[in-house]
Amino acid sequence: MDDNSLAQRLGTELLGTAILVFVGVGAVPATLIVNGTAPMTMADLGMISFAFAAAVVATVYALGPISGNHINPAVTVGLAATGRFPWSLVPAYVAAQLAGAVLGAAAILGVLGPKASDLGLGVATYGPGIGVPQAFLAEFVGTFILVLTVFGVTHRKAAPGFAGLAIGLVVFGAIIPVAPITGASINPARTAGPMLVQQLAGGQVNFAQLPVYLIAELSAGVLAGLVYLALSRTAADRTTKAAQEVAS
Repeated sequence: MDDNSLAQRLGTELLGTAILVFVGVGAVPATLIVNGTAPMTMADLGMISFAFAAAVVATVYALGPISGNHINPAVTVGLAATGRFPWSLVPAYVAAQLAGAVLGAAAILGVLGPKASDLGLGVATYGPGIGVPQAFLAEFVGTFILVLTVFGVTHRKAAPGFAGLAIGLVVFGAIIPVAPITGASINPARTAGPMLVQQLAGGQVNFAQLPVYLIAELSAGVLAGLVYLALSRTAADRTTKAAQEVAS
């Protein structure tokens, strides 16, 4: 009786992903605009990472009770691969997340103006000095750590009330070593949405890199879920699942 409708949940996923992209990705061109000709520093990277973390923390607590606040297809697919989310809802959730990423990227343009596009719109990319294997590994490792943390803090044994803070902190931490290699997308929606908007805005986009990001992030989400399930599953979990299958 207290469950939210599918439309409400999809709307929440769209809004949450839009907030993540606007705040987190938008922090990249905002920093470049403020810096002017000054080079990017570790302090700048820290502030961008903090922007992503702040968006995650806020949306987990504000929107999590409605949709679960996946706001990341890697999380959605990982949950589905381990039986914690129905596969039938995956396409709708992912579509809402992608639409939210596009909306968030468009909002960056609306707020910061054309200069945001001129400065790359925060699109995740890796340079010519970075090979595909290194880029793949960077996104895979970052996404794996993120999704593994999501599984841990939402486990039935986890301390209640700390999920948002823990996920926000791991996003902050994962971005620091991954960003210099690939921009630390660690989220297929965050990867694709800004790319599409940047293309529509007339900016330069290397769509050839998109499969590297998507395959790394989605496969990491699935593996993280399976690894956590293997590490955490107890006899009580097996008994509960068997009882649920009998009841259904």
